[in-house]
Amino acid sequence: MVCALASACCFGTASVLQAIAARAVEAGSGSGVDPVLLFRALRQWRYVAGLALDGLGFLLQVIALRSIPLYAVGAALAASLAVTAVVAAGLLGTRLTVVEWAAVATVCGGLAMIALASGPAGNRVGPAALRWSLLGAALAVLLVGVFAGRFPQGPRTLLLGLGAGAGFGVVEVAVRMIDSLAVPRLFTDPALYALLLGGAAGFLLLTSALRGGSVTVATAGMIVAETAGPALTGVIWLGDRPREGLQWLAVTGFAAAVTGALALARFGDTRDGTAAPPPKGAPADACGTAVRRRQPPQRQ
Repeated sequence: MVCALASACCFGTASVLQAIAARAVEAGSGSGVDPVLLFRALRQWRYVAGLALDGLGFLLQVIALRSIPLYAVGAALAASLAVTAVVAAGLLGTRLTVVEWAAVATVCGGLAMIALASGPAGNRVGPAALRWSLLGAALAVLLVGVFAGRFPQGPRTLLLGLGAGAGFGVVEVAVRMIDSLAVPRLFTDPALYALLLGGAAGFLLLTSALRGGSVTVATAGMIVAETAGPALTGVIWLGDRPREGLQWLAVTGFAAAVTGALALARFGDTRDGTAAPPPKGAPADACGTAVRRRQPPQRQ
């Protein structure tokens, strides 16, 4: 569980750095997924630093996926949105409301409940058809990017976030299903190619979502898809189970962690949508909201 939480810290910090870098590059001609955007963003040191944190987070995530249930890892990764909110407040000078701090506390409380209720990871390898289904799901994530440009900005950002989360969810399940690293068996395993394709598609869709929309909306969509799918897969096909008698605590903790993360996204998105348009030249935070400077009180 410690590795899963450390992974969430890496991913949450990386999201802020990548959002800042993605907004600093010139957008392409399309309104949907822009493959060239990823290469442009790689010229920004913040994006490269974010990728380094993503790499470290992924290694920690692999360790967690091999030792605790998928639902526990997914809930821990939901905390990355709380990390994103706190890091954005530190780097960009934004302030979290009382409700948002309560949402952060809810996420942390949910994770604590899951840590107490989680049993060991299931020992099932799953049916063979599941491996090919993962590869099909990774291909479907790419189709999401193809059709995303037809939607308005708000729904497009959420759709891209959901697609990115589905891609990363494929990675989580694939890591659990790869049961041998021996060559050539590894290279004949569909789960390996699902892992590579799902991860690449997830990065591409998330980068495009962060470039044009709210980082909180994109991350919230990613969390929903990244937690729900793998959690159900682990319980149904891979044998993940909570400790005996603590099923209610695991369900409650999972619901609390995801609900708290979504609450953070909801209130963050409300600020983005209701804020007045920034004056020309005014700095903006990673969510696209103008940074308001505190004015000194006027003398009576």
